[in-house]
Amino acid sequence: MIDRLNAAVRDIPDFPKPGILFKDITPLLANGELFRESITRLCATADGQRVDKVVGIDARGFIFAAAVADRMGVGFVPVRKQGKLPWKTRGLAYSLEYGENVVELHEDAVHPGENILLVDDLLATGGTAAAAAELITSLGAHLIGAAFFIELTELNGREKLGNYPIHSILRY
Repeated sequence: MIDRLNAAVRDIPDFPKPGILFKDITPLLANGELFRESITRLCATADGQRVDKVVGIDARGFIFAAAVADRMGVGFVPVRKQGKLPWKTRGLAYSLEYGENVVELHEDAVHPGENILLVDDLLATGGTAAAAAELITSLGAHLIGAAFFIELTELNGREKLGNYPIHSILRY
């Protein structure tokens, strides 16, 4: 099945800018069987652990994280780009593979002591995920792990996430 998941991800060279090889997940999302399998595998990264909420990163991470939260029967919390959340937020600036950005989380989205699973479509340089992890823990919640559909291993994103358990379904 991993071969089928891998085959459904298409490479788009020079997107969103020259020198970037973009991993396009839309063919996988369009295939119900493969999408279901990807969610099953992401959920399995938290087997045996209590998960109170799933946090997903803007924007493609929402697709996976919301489905994981639904499957687990827990709440979904979005980490969004600056200025996109309508209530009181906590934000953090970070660097990514092709620029800089700021992500925000509602101040009441996670609570002290809650167990959080962070889910995103892609782990590249780790800047976005590390910023999300810092926001989660700054509110007193426990980050039990981070699950990614794709990991670009040569960019060493794992290093920015410290000692948190990190799982990826596909690695390039």
